[in-house]
Amino acid sequence: MAITATGLRKSYGDHVVLDGLDLRVARGSVFALLGPNGAGKTTTVQILSTLITPDGGRATVAGHDLLGDPAGVRAAIGVTGQFSAVDTLLTGEENLRLMADLAHLDRREGRRTTARLLERFDLVDAARKPAATYSGGMRRRLDLAMTLVGGPELIFLDEPTTGLDPRSRHTMWEVIRDLVADGVTIFLTTQYLEEADQLADRIAVLDGGRLVAEGTAAELKRLIPGGHVRLRFADAHTLDLAAKALGGPARDDANLTLDVPGDGGVHQLRALLDRLDDAAVDVQDLSVHTPDLDDVFFALTTERTAQR
Repeated sequence: MAITATGLRKSYGDHVVLDGLDLRVARGSVFALLGPNGAGKTTTVQILSTLITPDGGRATVAGHDLLGDPAGVRAAIGVTGQFSAVDTLLTGEENLRLMADLAHLDRREGRRTTARLLERFDLVDAARKPAATYSGGMRRRLDLAMTLVGGPELIFLDEPTTGLDPRSRHTMWEVIRDLVADGVTIFLTTQYLEEADQLADRIAVLDGGRLVAEGTAAELKRLIPGGHVRLRFADAHTLDLAAKALGGPARDDANLTLDVPGDGGVHQLRALLDRLDDAAVDVQDLSVHTPDLDDVFFALTTERTAQR
């Protein structure tokens, strides 16, 4: 595991920010932490990256004990925060060389690493221009490139695409996918639910300092009512036979479809098709409709938010 955490707690006075947080993040994966403002996402990143100390609990990050070996944790990770750490008075190349010096790379290795990262992040043409002239997307790419100078095996990305236009956001997604393909683990916090849906292998929803749900995007979507399997048939006669076999699900005669409530899981689909086979009914088309992550987010966090 890239991260294991048990019972992490953090309070500021009477305000509880994290209340017994447990996490397990697999190596070489994207783990997304979702939650409303104030849920504790950034505090979680700050604790796991050794920027602040938890009040309680234990954690191992990249094989190093969080409290016993914080220097080992810092050597193995990179952190890209919500706001760019780029020095806008320096050029892109100078920012990367500065990071190479801080990582104690020799001059030759520093130049080689700088050139490689400028190429990888499509910044070669802008390498010798002041970062102040960069667009938001270019600055975020440079920020992430600077994080990679030390070759981290685990990167914390705290809302990395905030404020970016859709094209720049998709470019960052491709960069993140490439990093994971190279074996890097990504711990992502985001308020863009589509971003988590697109990138994450597993998603955890944090609210009021506690995890309220965790799983793949598909698993989380099946937690929320409203899912159904839509069956389409070749003609009205087959539609009638199917409706009778399935006990009268919602039907649309104009489109020759039936909507059967359910989560669309493998077991449900198998049982559904078996019933139709037993009735000698052929299905022309089948599609699974589940709530999206917006529905999941609101269902899991709205009730708690209203109670606070």
